[in-house]
Formats: sequence, C-alpha cells, structure tokens
Amino acid sequence: MTGLLPGFADPVADAQSTFRAVLEAMARPGRVQRLSAPPAPPAPLSPAAGAVLLALADGETPLWLDAGADASEWARFHAGCPVVNDAGEAEFVLAVGAPPALSALQVGTDEDPHRSATLIVQVSALEEGTGWRLTGPGIEHEHRLHVTGAPDGFLAGWATNRALSPRGVDVILCAGDRVASLPRGTAIEEG
Repeated sequence: MTGLLPGFADPVADAQSTFRAVLEAMARPGRVQRLSAPPAPPAPLSPAAGAVLLALADGETPLWLDAGADASEWARFHAGCPVVNDAGEAEFVLAVGAPPALSALQVGTDEDPHRSATLIVQVSALEEGTGWRLTGPGIEHEHRLHVTGAPDGFLAGWATNRALSPRGVDVILCAGDRVASLPRGTAIEEG
C-alpha cells in the first residue's frame, strides 16, 4: 500500500449528502443523482462508488469488493467494515469489474426480504433519456436510463432477480460523481 487516501472532506455532512442522494435515487429508479462532495478513493474506485461505500457501510456490514488491496484497506479504515472473501456473505458487494451473478448474492427471505445484499456496480457512464426502459414502483409511467459499461448478461440476471420479489438484490450504479439505483421491483426492458 502506497499511502491511505482521505475519505470525505467533511465526514458527517458529506456522508449525509451522499445518503440523501442514494435515498432519492432509490425512490426514483433510474434518475441520475450527482454527488456534491465525493471523496477521491484509491484507483480503480470512482468517486461515486467510494462515496456510496462510505455513506452506507459500517462496522456491522460485511463488504466484498474486487478493487484491490488499496481499496480494501481504504474501506476498512474509513467505513470500519469487515471485508469478506465470499460475495455471498456480504451485505454490500462493490464491483469495479464483472460483478458476481445476482443469484450468488444474499436475496433475503420471504419473512425478511430486507436481509438481501446491495450490489454497487461501477460503470462508465449514466445518462437519462435513452436506453433501458424502466417501469415499476417509484416510476409514474416509464423512465429511460442509458448505462455505458453495464456488465454482460446484466438484463437476464436482473429479470431473474426481479422475479424473486419481494426478495432480491438492489443495485446502485456509479459513474464518476453520479449514481442511479435499480431497486429489486424495477422492471427493465432493452431500449
């Protein structure tokens, strides 16, 4: 490790701002939210992925990530979260490369659907107006989201994940300083 990079400049205010942006994104699937003060995490993490991690993870939320040793140390230090080797054991799964299959992650139970994992996926770009057609809770008619760099096979895996409702994995997409969310009840059709 070459040196630990700082987390949020203002840990309380920046974490609250990021948390509000993620809540807004979850309430309005596919709407892109720009983060106001994301940190500069170690490569290859994007500022948005680092901010979401610091705002959501804590000492009781196991994390799996594929971003290397520097990112793992950074997450452990700033969020206090335990880093696990098996994505199936994690409550937060952060993928900068090809993510684990949604079916390999915790999906909750019928009694406790909230005991599912949240997958944070780093992509190249997020833009509204074209691309995937999203419908479902939180969307009045439909919403369009163009995701550059979505993982191969994501839409097929998503259809299987959505069929588990009310169980299933929620996804937060991160690109640069932007986030968009796909709660498990969101239907996605190719654009």
